[in-house]
This record gives sequence, C-alpha cells and structure tokens, in this order.
Amino acid sequence: MRSALRSFALSCVAVLIGSASQSVDAAQAGPASDGGAEGAPAATKARTPGTESGFALFQARCTSCHGHPDVERAPSPAALREMSPERIYAALRSGGLMSAQGEALSDPQRRSVAEFMSGRPLGSATLGAAASMPNPCGRNPRLRSPESEPMWNGWSTDGANRRFQSAAMARMGPLDVPRLRLKWAFGYPSGVSSNAQPSIAAGRLFVGSDNGYFYALDAKSGCVHWSFEAGSVIRGAAVVGPISGHAPSRYAVYFGDGHANVFALDAQSGALIWKARVDAHFVARITAGPRLDSGKLFVSVSSSEEFAGGSPEYPCCTSRGSVVALDANTGRQVWKAWVIPETPQPYLRQANGVWLYRPAGGSVWNTPTVDPLRHAVYFGTGDPSTAPAPATSDAVMAVDIDTGRTLWSYQATANDVYLGACTGTTRSAACPETAGPDMDIGNSPILIALPRGRRLLLAGTKAADVIALDPDNRGALVYRVNPTGMVPGGNYRPGAASILWGGAADAARVYYGLGTGGLAAIEPATGRLLWRFRPETSDGSGVDPLGAAPTAIPGVVFQGSGRGMLYALSASDGRLLWQFDTARSIETVNRVVAHGGAIAVSGAVAVDGMLYVGSGYAVGNGAAGGNVLLAFEVARTH
Repeated sequence: MRSALRSFALSCVAVLIGSASQSVDAAQAGPASDGGAEGAPAATKARTPGTESGFALFQARCTSCHGHPDVERAPSPAALREMSPERIYAALRSGGLMSAQGEALSDPQRRSVAEFMSGRPLGSATLGAAASMPNPCGRNPRLRSPESEPMWNGWSTDGANRRFQSAAMARMGPLDVPRLRLKWAFGYPSGVSSNAQPSIAAGRLFVGSDNGYFYALDAKSGCVHWSFEAGSVIRGAAVVGPISGHAPSRYAVYFGDGHANVFALDAQSGALIWKARVDAHFVARITAGPRLDSGKLFVSVSSSEEFAGGSPEYPCCTSRGSVVALDANTGRQVWKAWVIPETPQPYLRQANGVWLYRPAGGSVWNTPTVDPLRHAVYFGTGDPSTAPAPATSDAVMAVDIDTGRTLWSYQATANDVYLGACTGTTRSAACPETAGPDMDIGNSPILIALPRGRRLLLAGTKAADVIALDPDNRGALVYRVNPTGMVPGGNYRPGAASILWGGAADAARVYYGLGTGGLAAIEPATGRLLWRFRPETSDGSGVDPLGAAPTAIPGVVFQGSGRGMLYALSASDGRLLWQFDTARSIETVNRVVAHGGAIAVSGAVAVDGMLYVGSGYAVGNGAAGGNVLLAFEVARTH
C-alpha cells in the first residue's frame, strides 16, 4: 500500500511542479471555451464558486495523496494552495499528467478544486488589475485625513458594531431615500461571488474581491486609483487608519484574505507596507473585516475545515478559530486568543491509517467589538468540528484587549458538533450519537447603551434568537427572545428563520435580518418585537430571505435580500420607502460584463449622500452569484 501511494504521489508531483507551458496552454484553452473569462463563465454560473465549495471535493478525491502520512513526496495541501488555479485546473484536464484522476470529476468539479485551493477564480490574475481598465482616475491627489469628511470605515462606523451612520455622515434621510438612483457600477473582472463590503474614507472607496485583487476607487465617480494583487479571495471590509514609521505613508488600509494573510497597504498608492500570516493551517482564512483601535488591529480567523470534515481520507480536524491582535504599524503579533486553547491531538486511527484529532473548530466569522470601558474585545464563535464540544463554541467570548486573556464566555448552544464532521461509517466512533445543528454565532456582538448608564451586548443565533448579555456582569444573560414567535433555544433548520451575519442599532431599536423570517425591529431594553417586515418574492413563490447585515441611518434601515433586492424601510414602523432589484445585468464604469445576485452577507454603506452595496454572494441555499458593486445617489429635484 505504501509503495502504491508513493507511486501515485510521484505523478502528483510531476503534474503540479512540472511543465509550465503545458499548464498555461491548457488553462488558456479552458476558460475561453466557456464563454470568456471577463464575465462569469457559463460553467461557473451553474455551480457554487470554488473559492468556497471545493474543499469537500479535495478531501474526498485528493487527501489520499496530498497530506497523507504515508505519502512523503506529494506536495502538501499548503503547497498546493500557493499555486494558481490555472496550474491546478490544467493538471486535471485532458492532456494533463493528472488527467486520469481528473476524468472522474466533471469540469465544474475540476474548477471548484482548482479555485478553492488557490483561493481565486480562473482567469482572475490577468484580468483583475486596474492597469487593464478603461477608467483610471487620471490623477492621484494627496490623501486627505479620513476624519475630515464623511466616511464609513470598516464593517461598522464604530467599535461597538452598531452599523449606524449619523445624519451628518449619511447626508440623507427618509425624505431623500425614495429619490435614490443608480449613479455608477463597478464590475469585478472574473469575479463570481461579490463578498466584501466597501469602506469609504477621504473621498475614496476601498474594497476587495473574490478575484484576489483589492481596489481603491473614487467614491463619487467609480474611477480607479489603483489595484493590489493579494492573490486570494478578500471577503471582509477593509479599515483605514494612520500608520507611523513608513514615510512617506500617512495612512494605511488593512484587510485579510482567504489564506489567512493580513495586508497593510499605503492608502495613497496601494504599495505594500507589510504582510502577516496570522494562522499556519492550510485552510485557515479571514472572512471578516479587521477592527482597528488604538494602534492594534484585531483580526478574526475562521476555517473551511468544517465544510466536509467527514471524508474518511481527511485527518479531521486540526483547525481552530481565534482572534489575533497585531501591531498596526508593523504587523507584529501582540497576542492570539484561541477559541479552543488546547492544541489538537491524535486520538483515533482509522482502518485506512488516517488519524483523527481533537479538539478543533470554533471559527470566528465576525468583526470583533471593542469595549474601552471594560478594556475588552468581544466576538461570536462557531461550532466545534470534533466531539466533545468545548464550552467556548457557539458562544460570545470576551478577552482582554492588551493580552487576549479570556475574561468570560457565554455559550448559546451546547454539544453542537457540526454534521460535516460526523459523516461516513468509518467516523461513527468519533462522533456523538446526535450531531449538532450548526449553530455558529457568525455575527458581530452589538454593544449598546441604555438609559441610566445600563449597557447590553446583543448577538443572534442561527435559530433566530436574540441574546442580550450584561458586559458589566461577566456576560450574564439578560434576556433571550425569538422575534419570529418561536420558543427560544431551538435549533437551526436550513431554509428557516435565522440570524447569520449581523444586526444594526440606533437609539430606539435594534434590527436583525432573520432570513425567511424577514427583518425585525426590537426594543433593546426588553427584546420586545416592535415590527417585522417580510417581503414576498417577485414571482410569488415565497418570502424573500433577508439575511444580510442591515444598516441604519436616522429614520431609515437598509436591508439586502437573498434574491438581490435592496430595501429601504421606515425605522419607526417598517414601512417600505424604496427598493431596487440588483439581480440583473448592469453596465459598469470599467466596462466589465457584470451582473448582480444575492445580497446575503455584507450590508449597504451610506456616506455623503450616496449608498453603496455589493451584489452577488453565491454561497449556500442556491444563492445567485454576481460580480458587481453599485453606487446610488439622491436624485436632484427640479
């Protein structure tokens, strides 16, 4: 068996390290035959984007060689992740040295494996650069201070993650919103899933894409100042802040990518200042925007490992979620707070020789919340990928802002081992009798102030419960309610009401998108439901799911939908003020063929009389992908 595996490994090495010309020729022949790489290829439109979904295929079809303990010469999964998607895809196609193995995969599956392992779509490296775009800004004036004009900087406008924009910064209100009109749109070349929320600072818009590029645009016109090739999908919102010790740089823009790298770029020019890898695991990634506070950059680390940990050939599981604090000036790690402190250890060897490990899991999918009063950082945690489930999984955690030491943790769901880690007969001994329902707290906790100095920390569960904790009493539970009328404490069911990516809060209400449960406004002190908006789909087939993070301005709350609708509602009663269907082909300022789709993660951004939103998040529940960023302005009255 060992000799056979080594022989197979040699073919893997030959194909993935071998002939560059063969790889390039095959890759060029591939995307072109599917309708051109500038738009979304036909094969891509019919599948879930590989940057998210290909790990299950890799586990099932490739880990018997790559990463197997008895195959010493095969490139490790980490080494494969440094290769381009074209190189991996070419190896699996007809004529490639791995074509025999590739024949067992459909073409969309070959693309999924290639795109997941590389972390970007096919064709993106050559098409994504600003230099190839027809709308350069022409001049790049000296960057103004971000604090000198309206901005939306990061996932939220503040460290409390309230996602509320003041009237002075939004420069629009309930009477203006019905007059919103599309001003310009920007297409991500070769993009297939529009993930990242834009940040606006100093008159510029900073945004990443799944094509591996990061862009700086003019916020008013959409012309391109510069691009930077990070090399992997960028999902989270960037944050801009001052940086010292890197003259002539004055401001940096910070973001993370799908390979767990964090970048600091000169916000003026796009030049790299520093790059730091915050986790060595080969499927560790960053899905949330970082939080910048007092010279520290707080970065959340998640993982793709839970997606299909049940493959018998995969040594499940060794990835752990964390929050990392970096020195914003240098990228040096200050501390790392693990959701699960224990290092995973082998505990069971299967009949095929593959070891199983524990404990593992607890991804952090959300931007941390900063509490200067308690000197604390708060974040939601994911489910475990191996049994037994630790008390810090599916929880809200608080850590010390200077050291990362755990201050307290509140667990919303116990014993929730994800189903993906408990499939297959060879894994039965490793799993509990009843596998959990996947109850991550994927949204950022919201810190709010109530009258008489009382404060609450709110978070949502995947069963649509809203949990209010007391941050001044070690996270003690204040209330747990379910705005849909269901009994709190239930489990997540696909297609049912759910809180996934976040909420928003103003002085009077807290708003949560509930998926098929609509958008709910609750009274923050008590959790009492004030109103709920549940729009029907345009074809009358059901409720339009509202799972993206909402955004609030005085008198208005904006909410995106899984069908691509962008809604503006009256904050006081949920009355519809305005709507726009983004799920269509859209002409772009950079002449990229683009279309919108689901708005299912990042919310809208309101700044200086304009509204920005990305459309086309293509992950889960049959969501429609897309590759467009939309910019609206309030039309002038005559």
